[in-house]
Amino acid sequence: MTTVIPEIRVGIDGRKFPRAAELGPIALLERCAALGHAGVFFRTVLDVSPTLDFGFLAAVKQRADELGLYLEMGLGKINPYNTPEAPEVRDIGQGDYVLGMTRMIEATTAIGCTALWGDTANYQRHSWGLHAIDRYRTDVDWPDQLEATRKFLLKLKPVLKDHCAVIAVETHEEITTAEIVRLIEQVGDDTLGVTLDLANVVVRGEDPIAATRRLAPFVRKTHMRDIVLFARPHGLERQTRACGDGVIDWVKVLGAIFEAGSRPNFTIENVWGSDKNQIPLFDPDWQARQPDAVLGEILELIRLSRVFEDGVRAGTMIAPDDYFSPDPSLDELEGFVSRSGATLKAAADVLRAASATKE
Repeated sequence: MTTVIPEIRVGIDGRKFPRAAELGPIALLERCAALGHAGVFFRTVLDVSPTLDFGFLAAVKQRADELGLYLEMGLGKINPYNTPEAPEVRDIGQGDYVLGMTRMIEATTAIGCTALWGDTANYQRHSWGLHAIDRYRTDVDWPDQLEATRKFLLKLKPVLKDHCAVIAVETHEEITTAEIVRLIEQVGDDTLGVTLDLANVVVRGEDPIAATRRLAPFVRKTHMRDIVLFARPHGLERQTRACGDGVIDWVKVLGAIFEAGSRPNFTIENVWGSDKNQIPLFDPDWQARQPDAVLGEILELIRLSRVFEDGVRAGTMIAPDDYFSPDPSLDELEGFVSRSGATLKAAADVLRAASATKE
């Protein structure tokens, strides 16, 4: 059976797009449309209305519809050991975090947003090394955090089912894709899915293509960006870039998503600055806390690092310290999305042409 390749809908991140906070939700939607993009993904509904003002949320939805844009929203932290870093959710629940989440689910689904972003931790300070990632906390083990997350998601399951909603867990730096799959199996794919961010999976030693294939049936939302990898004494280092400026094979990524029957929107997550992250493959502590590590995938990351380093030497790829301008213009910042979108649409065209030759 031939896979139908849909038209790619490329949108912007409501928190990280240039001037997002300055513009506000409605003006950001209008800027998105003016640039020819397809929609906006707001990380949490509280980014749109900190008080869950239904009248304002309805106005945002109406404006998105008038402009022909997709509108996506989210909830926030779903790991109870991390929820103190999201006091705004507890505030909405008047001290009750579950009630806060419930009210956010009610508010988002009332305007038709049913695939809701969630994540299991914040990335802390780069200078902290391993401890920048909550997987390596010393006060609570990661398996205990996962178990608490599972229990919390089960508490939310009834309200999610009542509102036909799904929490789309992000492939964040602290969690492996195998762990996300296990959570989905434990909680149920009727209320749990995935926000696919391939720039993060490499931090867990995972090959972006293999990670996509594991998660493809569950992908409901995306954060799209590219990466390069380069050697460091401790292992590798990752730098995020616009799609097409790195080493990810986007034809294979989109092919895996579409073959699984998933049809998400493709939201580009802007980054600017060094945005580097360590992958300390040679650190025994890192290795000990990677029970899902696959040697072949780690070797693939090393191969991709050599591809990049060879490209820098050949002059076909930009060195890490030269990629981001120290004082970028607005055109450069917004161009990150345009270049990424063009890359994804070109990858879809390749798949479409290949599909046509098989018919």
